[in-house]
Amino acid sequence: MDCFINIGFGNYVSNAKIVSILSPDSAPIKRMITEGKERGAVVDASFGRSTKSVILTTSNHIILSALSPSELSAQINSQNNGDGGCSE
Repeated sequence: MDCFINIGFGNYVSNAKIVSILSPDSAPIKRMITEGKERGAVVDASFGRSTKSVILTTSNHIILSALSPSELSAQINSQNNGDGGCSE
């Protein structure tokens, strides 16, 4: 069974598809976002808010979220520990 994490504003991503959760502050990540926009692989789920995390997926999509990487990883960790109600 796939577990989903809330990435903000009622949007969810399957945690099985997440490769990494990154901070958008460094130049290489900003460049990756720009290149992803050019190839149509960016999903902006921040709803106009400032982007606090960048989620890379197994399908090479880049998802922008207004939640911080620590908030997202806490959701994944709680699911993996059985506290989040999602079990395999």
